[in-house]
Amino acid sequence: MKKSQITALLLAVFLVVVPQGASAVPIAATEVATSLRVPWAVVFLPDKSALVTERDTGRILSIKGGTVREVAKISGVQVNGEGGLLGIAVSPKYATDRYIYVYYTTELDNRIVRLRLGESPKVIVKGIPVAGAQIGGRLAFGPDGFLYAGTGDAANSDSAQDPKSLGGKILRMTPDGKPAPGNPFRSLVYSMGHRNVQGLAWDAKGRMYASELGQQDLDEVNLIQAGKNYGWPECEGPCTNKKYVNPLVTWPVDQASPSGIAIYKGNLYVTALRGERLWKSKIKADGTLAKPEAILKGTYGRLREAVVAPDGKLWIATTNRDGNGGTPRPTDDRIISTDG
Repeated sequence: MKKSQITALLLAVFLVVVPQGASAVPIAATEVATSLRVPWAVVFLPDKSALVTERDTGRILSIKGGTVREVAKISGVQVNGEGGLLGIAVSPKYATDRYIYVYYTTELDNRIVRLRLGESPKVIVKGIPVAGAQIGGRLAFGPDGFLYAGTGDAANSDSAQDPKSLGGKILRMTPDGKPAPGNPFRSLVYSMGHRNVQGLAWDAKGRMYASELGQQDLDEVNLIQAGKNYGWPECEGPCTNKKYVNPLVTWPVDQASPSGIAIYKGNLYVTALRGERLWKSKIKADGTLAKPEAILKGTYGRLREAVVAPDGKLWIATTNRDGNGGTPRPTDDRIISTDG
């Protein structure tokens, strides 16, 4: 995309504010797996099996043909508040290199490791700030072949505006954990001014979207561009200062607390933790979002992850046993499958 096109796109972005009491649309869903222990992220291998991280156990599970089994356990995982075993990503070259990547919490930091199943992990990034909350955790490979990570400010809001800190950022790196070529700050930092990024996704045109948890007022979804500043802590939600990029959409925090996001059938889906629903927004031609509608409202409780499965379905993971106010159902935590 040319610089002039990017500028025009950013100028065209408008803020969608979701009103209180937005209607909820029911959809059909089936259970894929049950009785999981706080699933956090889901990815798929070339053989179409799923890998699932469990936040509180440090386990990586495989789901294939209805069978759930442990395939790895990450040592040194520190469960503290929102910390534990979090994001997971599969190498785009998995068929030849067999690498997977995970983001997890230790006593000292959050870090990213690379491993082959059955082998010991190798640390490729360390020193991501740690705290009991606001620690990000999402990993995803972009269409450019580089690994992206969403981090949080770890309860130190000033770090989000410090380009030397890995907190409150979106990071972009090579598969070895080095700054990706073309990064705007000549470091791992790709964008800044974030409070707590927990969802990353790209549409068919390569545009990057990220979900972000607010503090007391507004959660948001942003259209991410290299080197841009998204305003935290100067702004929660939209800013009047033009040096900051405004979000595409915001919600009151009790309606969202967004985590995983997925792009499915031309729509952006955002899981809601405190909001206990799934938000669905049509992606317009210019990359902006139509007014979101709520689905699965109150049906499955707190929702953590959304991912498109190889079978063409949308998989959603619950997180009702994470100790943050959810009401566990008898078969929680679960992964469900739906047509959206």
